[in-house]
This record gives sequence, structure tokens and C-alpha cells, in this order.
Amino acid sequence: MSIQDQHQLQAINQIADALSSCESSRLLYLCGSLDTDPSVTCVKEILKSKVLRQERGHLLLTELMLRLRRFDILRKVCKTSKEDVERTLTYRQCLPRFRVLMANISEDMTNNDLDSVKFLLSSIIPRENLEKAKNFLDIIIELEKLDKVSPERVDFVEECLMNISRVDLAKKVMKYRTSGKSVVYIHFYIPHIRIHGKCHLLSFEIKILQGQVINRGKTCYIKAYSSQLDRYKFNTNPRGVCVIIDCIGNDGDMLEQTFQALLFNVLLYKWLSVDATLAALRETFRQRQNLEGDCFVCCIISRGTDGHILGTDSNVAGLGLDSIRGMFTAESCPMLAGKPKLFFIQRYSDLETDGLFRRDVIPSDADVFWSHCSTDERQLEQGQHRSVYLKALTDALHKGRRRKTHLVNVHTEVNGDIFEHNKRNPRAMYHLELKHTLRKDLYLQ
Repeated sequence: MSIQDQHQLQAINQIADALSSCESSRLLYLCGSLDTDPSVTCVKEILKSKVLRQERGHLLLTELMLRLRRFDILRKVCKTSKEDVERTLTYRQCLPRFRVLMANISEDMTNNDLDSVKFLLSSIIPRENLEKAKNFLDIIIELEKLDKVSPERVDFVEECLMNISRVDLAKKVMKYRTSGKSVVYIHFYIPHIRIHGKCHLLSFEIKILQGQVINRGKTCYIKAYSSQLDRYKFNTNPRGVCVIIDCIGNDGDMLEQTFQALLFNVLLYKWLSVDATLAALRETFRQRQNLEGDCFVCCIISRGTDGHILGTDSNVAGLGLDSIRGMFTAESCPMLAGKPKLFFIQRYSDLETDGLFRRDVIPSDADVFWSHCSTDERQLEQGQHRSVYLKALTDALHKGRRRKTHLVNVHTEVNGDIFEHNKRNPRAMYHLELKHTLRKDLYLQ
């Protein structure tokens, strides 16, 4: 072993012994490992494989200590300073940008943020793995294992951060996502420009990229502006039709008032059987005036089974939720093509036998917002029962209208209310799932 390797091995041993369990986990992730064992032995092994006999091994060690904010180790073990490492990283960076970004986001997240993320992903990540997650990096590792997230695919993370109202962190992900796009250079010439009586041929170079307008000497740098998320058009009067199917009889009136205040033409139906529900929905899109607005809303309150609603029936297979959504796709209903289609489902079911949510109940076409909540049907035996989900939804919609908040952030408030309710009432929990394929922001105002 060379003298350099001996020095690096000594440094590795000192670093591994000095790190906390949390710091060790973060180091493993930064080094590209999805191993969640933060033991000293594991840290030493990963550092040996990454550092020893590599030309930039020392630089990797110093960057790791900088990212972990262990400036004491930089000074005592690596014999350098924070400032020197930062200057070096301006030109050379060893760690992957994606992993540095995810680690930094994890550091910036509060415990409440983490709880919100866990609730948001409860239908994606197994419960036992969520319970073990101590920080956002543990969540990211699970998502990488499920192939939901990768250095090339960060949209899921960006959307997740938007849904918990951490717009500041979502913007960092968006910057990472857009910064890797290729740069286009355009050269053009303006001939016959007279300067001091002489004719010159001037050459300008325009660099189109995500950035600000900069003028450097003879080269002109111009930003190419592009909106990441445009707004949906939402100004017709009425805004559109809102169909409410209330087969329970408790909350339909509250939803009717809410969507009337949002300037929708509301069609409220109560106590419908499965066949009557199907007939009411079909009648909705047969009438052209119901589809001329900028938006379509469908609210359903019913008992149900896995992926189906029962209406007032008890001995039928039920009406599939996928079938309901399919009635209003762009293919089935061309007048709704390109318009947002919002579905809010409150389903009461026997949670001991029900699978809660089928994994295939996903909006497969564009412009769909699907909010689906399930809770124990035994709550209906209580006098004057009201849905916690629908109450949280109507409150959030009213607030969102006043604050001019877009719909995804409005639903984040619903997520928070349900999360708090479930903590206080573990025997009367609501299971909420949000999925959407919205292409633009939607402001219900």
C-alpha cells in the first residue's frame, strides 16, 4: 500500500468513527448507496471503495465533509478549510448533483413536512417502511427502489413538495430538472453597420437557456422564457357543471352550497340506486349546456366496496369508479377535452374486508383531478354523522377562493386536516388518496 493510500485509509477510519448515525446515513446516500445500515463498518467499506486508489479520492472526502457540514473534520483530518473546498468545487464536483440536492432538501424539511409526505405517500410506500423512515432521504430511497424517482426523473419529487406547500424546495427541484437541458446557440449577422463612417459586419451570438438576461462583451445572452405551469381558463359563467350524487343524505347540501358559491351550475341527486346514478351521469353529458363551461366537477357520497359504489342498493356488484371516470374522458366526451375534470369521492365501506383503494384506479387521461376518500361505514350509525373529509374539502375550497390558491395546494390543506383527525381518532380514520394528471394550475375563484 502506497503512502498516499495509508494516509487516506487513516483519514477514512477517523471520519467513520467521528460521524453520528444520521450523518453516516447521509454519507452513504451521497456516495450512491441505498443501504440503510449506518454502521461504522459499512461507512468504512463504502469510503474505501470510493476513495482508495482514485485520483480524486481526497477531493471526494473533502466534498463529503462539506456537504455534511463537518468543518471540524475538514480542518483536523483533511487539513483544509471550508473556503478552500468551496473554491475547488466551483470547477470540480465529485458527488452527483441529484444526490446532493435530495440530501439538502432532507436537511431543510421539518418534522411536520415529513409527516405530511408520509401521509401523502401512504398508498405508494408500504406502511412498515414509512414507519421506519426517519427523514426525507429514507423516503427518497424507498421511491428509488420503487423506480418512482431517479436522477433523470424528479417530477414526482417536485409534485410531492408542491402538495405539502414547500414551494421553495419544489423550485430547487425544478431548477435541477431544467438546468440539464441542452443549450441552443443562434448566430445572426447584421451587415453594413456604419461606425465612425466605416462599414462593419457585426456578429451576435444568442444563447437560449434558462437563466437571466446577461450582456457580456460582444456576446448577447438572452433568456428563453417558458411557463412551467400555465393556468387553466376559468372565467365562464357558470364555470361549469357540478354533479353531486349523495346516497347517504348528510353532506350533499353542504357541497351544493360550496360549488354554487364557486359559480358552478349544481345538479344535486339524493338517494340514487346504482342504475339511477348511472342514468343521472349519462344525462349530464347528453345535455350540451352542461359541458360548455370551463370545468367539470363530480362529487359522489356513497357506501361502496373495493373500487365500486353501491348507491342505495345492497345486493348488487356496484358501479365501478373507473367506469364513472371513463364516462367523462376526452374520447367519451369530446366537449370536455382539454378542460379540468375534478372528482371528489367519499366512500363508506367495511374496512375489515375492503382493500381501500385499487392500484389501477388512476386517472389515465389528461386534465383529471381525482380525490378519493374511504372510511368505516360504521360511522354512519352515529347520529348526525358528517364526513370529516368533505367538511375539510369545503372549508379549503372557500379559503382557496379567497386566497387565490391553486387546487393542488388547496388539497394540501385537506391532507393536513385528515392527518390531524387520524392522529386524534385512530378508530375512525379516513384514508385519502389524491392522483391527478392536471397539466396546468387551476384556480377556483
